[in-house]
Amino acid sequence: MSEDVYDRLASALDALPNAFPRTPGGSELQILRRIYSPDEAFVAAHLGRQAEPLDLVAARLGRPEKEVAAQLKAMAKKGQLWPDFDRASGERRYRLAPFVVGVYEASLELLDHEFAHLVERYFAEGGAAGIMAVGPALHRALPAAGAVGEWVLPYDDIVRLIEQARTFRVEDCICRVEQAHVGNECRFPVHDCLRFFSGKRPPHPDDITKAEALAIVAEAERLGLVHAVSNNIADVFYVCNCCGCCCALLRAVNEWGFANAVARASYRVVVDAEACSGCGICAERCQVKAVGVPDGLAVVDESRCLGCGACVTGCTTGALRLERLPGAETMRPPADFAAWEEERLRQRALLEVEHEGQAHRH
Repeated sequence: MSEDVYDRLASALDALPNAFPRTPGGSELQILRRIYSPDEAFVAAHLGRQAEPLDLVAARLGRPEKEVAAQLKAMAKKGQLWPDFDRASGERRYRLAPFVVGVYEASLELLDHEFAHLVERYFAEGGAAGIMAVGPALHRALPAAGAVGEWVLPYDDIVRLIEQARTFRVEDCICRVEQAHVGNECRFPVHDCLRFFSGKRPPHPDDITKAEALAIVAEAERLGLVHAVSNNIADVFYVCNCCGCCCALLRAVNEWGFANAVARASYRVVVDAEACSGCGICAERCQVKAVGVPDGLAVVDESRCLGCGACVTGCTTGALRLERLPGAETMRPPADFAAWEEERLRQRALLEVEHEGQAHRH
């Protein structure tokens, strides 16, 4: 019975826009058994993308509302479900959280040697392709604050995102932790994934100040890391500071050949040939291998460039700069997360399937 419920949960997760594809070896089911108890898997498998009120979920499960309320709250605390407060009705609703970005990142404390190798196997056997080779991308790159001026697009402004928030938290990068467990120690900081919120939050041991959050952003730029956020304009609440050696999405570009695994920022690198000394610092700093220095001159492969500006902020001669792409080439992300999900389902040819499933359930 427990095997059946994990199989059902895997299907429910794969029906979400983010995807959770099956693999020949079934490593996805082993991953779910590490994260969910059989009863948690049973409950989660009965939820989907749409946030639903307690009474509806309890009726579907055939359990008392009081019992279901306690379980949904506990699972939301683990990151297995996403809670949503409906201001109009005053109801708290719940939806299934996707595997990536979502449940996996919330399972950091469960990550050990065995779990890390399971994840690597899952990605290698088709998980990465099913999740990261589909558009629109999960993440988009932001340009380094030190590489742009006042002409940065509002939704690309990392400093503005931080300045508008009220509370802040820093967490370990799960990608670097996972890579350490498989024997690839990273030279970049582990404790540098930022979350920020527009309102007050319950105190947490990882809470930091706004000044500390801005300092983490500045340090990431000094090191040549890529700022990456959810691929939508509104409702951005986290920023990852990514390296090409550990970040799963940048590894998708570097190792697995999924060129669009991260959405590009609306900027390109321009090289001043006369000022370039051919030192190679730009190539060393590029996390997606988009810069080379053949014949002593920096050359940018625009098909790989993310427009992040890591090469620009490291250039000691001022030979590199970021400039905005022409209007027709501007990368405009989906308006919000809901719009991103709709487009993702459309690209995966699942939008009609979801609508049919909702009609059947209701």
